[in-house]
Amino acid sequence: MNIDKIKNKIINIKDEKLKIKVNIGRNKYEYYEGTIDKIYQNIFTVSTNKGIKSFSYSDIATKAVILSKFN
Repeated sequence: MNIDKIKNKIINIKDEKLKIKVNIGRNKYEYYEGTIDKIYQNIFTVSTNKGIKSFSYSDIATKAVILSKFN
């Protein structure tokens, strides 16, 4: 998936509540709940239950960060 498609998907889910899974290495993960706060050219910020986090679109492409919607 290319970066432009990822940006468009991020824009479409901007105000929805998300579950975020972040790979921090060595089979360790951090989990957050939150919404996408701001969208910039190279990164986007997420307002989570543990503060504001920023991620790049390449994090999504490499699956270092996985976003999923709450049902």
